[in-house]
Amino acid sequence: MSVTQSWEARAEEFSLYGFTDLPSVHDRGTVVVTHGEGPYIFDTNGRKYLDANSGLWNMVAGFDHAGLTQAAKAQFDKFPGYHSFFGRMSDQTVLLSEKLIEVSPFDTGRVFYTNSGSEANDTMVKMLWFLHAAEGKPQKRKILTRWNSYHGVTAVSASMTGKPYNSVFGLPLPGFIHVGSPHYWRFGQEGETEEQFTARLAAELEATIIKEGADTIAGFFAEPVIGAGGVVPPPKGYFQAISKVLAKYDVPLISDEVICGFGRTGSTWGAQTYDFMPDAIISSKALTAGYFPMGAVIIGGTLAQRLQDAIEAIEEFPHGFTASGHPVGCAIALKAIDVVMNEGLADNVNRLSGRMEAGLAEIATSANIGELRGVGYMWALEAVKDRATKTPFDGHLSVSERIANTCTDMGLICRPLGQSVVLCPPFIMTEPQMDEMFEKLDRALKKVFAEVA
Repeated sequence: MSVTQSWEARAEEFSLYGFTDLPSVHDRGTVVVTHGEGPYIFDTNGRKYLDANSGLWNMVAGFDHAGLTQAAKAQFDKFPGYHSFFGRMSDQTVLLSEKLIEVSPFDTGRVFYTNSGSEANDTMVKMLWFLHAAEGKPQKRKILTRWNSYHGVTAVSASMTGKPYNSVFGLPLPGFIHVGSPHYWRFGQEGETEEQFTARLAAELEATIIKEGADTIAGFFAEPVIGAGGVVPPPKGYFQAISKVLAKYDVPLISDEVICGFGRTGSTWGAQTYDFMPDAIISSKALTAGYFPMGAVIIGGTLAQRLQDAIEAIEEFPHGFTASGHPVGCAIALKAIDVVMNEGLADNVNRLSGRMEAGLAEIATSANIGELRGVGYMWALEAVKDRATKTPFDGHLSVSERIANTCTDMGLICRPLGQSVVLCPPFIMTEPQMDEMFEKLDRALKKVFAEVA
């Protein structure tokens, strides 16, 4: 290695990229980032970018929140690391578990810690398998999710993820079943109302449960708003309809709130935004405002007691991670929850989400935007070749990637997902910063559509 090489060349020579469009990297190079200020990041060339992707949905308090870094430093000085095995855990872990149940929709419950949302979903699946076997139903192992959903990248959570790219790994594993996507604009039939679409999805879910055998279904996992599938909110009455079906067949409902949790949808939990009560919640990302890798399985009282009974029967739950309940991570999470809920960040989302929707709606009048969809501080614009027929652009044009790259050139970070461009800014974004986002996005869209339309 020669330090005379550029940062971009060194990154490409020694790093393996995940979820990255390699033709763009080969053509444009890697953006190597050095630091951040508020919602902005800076690269090795001194260029400044407004990060309207919040890092990866997670940096909700921005990139230099003094309170969060101080919480981390104080805990590193006090007790820099420990586990949660063998009947020992840090005081910060105890405090965070209490806080998570307090702010959850559950009156009582228990919390189990992981290092990511992927691991949390994976852990929840193992918990369900363990629980059902302990209750005399070892055949109750099948996991239901939705097409185009995203639940992680471990072998289990990738099997849950309803994305075709996982076929390159030989996934999904047997027993992971995907039902219909709740994307009304794309999959609603001609003349079908939103309510009728919901009813059809609920009927499909029930038919799938009957076909597979209700006594073989371990659980149903759903994001309140599908995030990495392109920001897809549920159709009207969706969670009420599927909750009835799941309750009828005794199938636990797990709300995957890795993206939605802690304010992204305008409520603390997406389940509150869409008025449903899950049996458990999966949390990560905003849990620590991105300042520490952490995930949590938050289990509601009824399911938690059943799981505890199963554990008591064999005297332990044989599962965990070295850094589960890490004291520094827990201290940061406690501060992050306080920052979001008590320092005005959640209030800012509610105050400005209407402005965000209105600004994007004006941009979405473009003839090449088929749909604007979202809620709170998570939105997507779907690019189309023809709005009337919802015809997408030819895949070889890589339209959303071109839009995102053009935005980057203009100093704005957004995310391409399929034919969509996703915006999920930090909760600290101000009105002038939002106007900056609109202006740069609009310019980028016009430039790309002029080239490909």
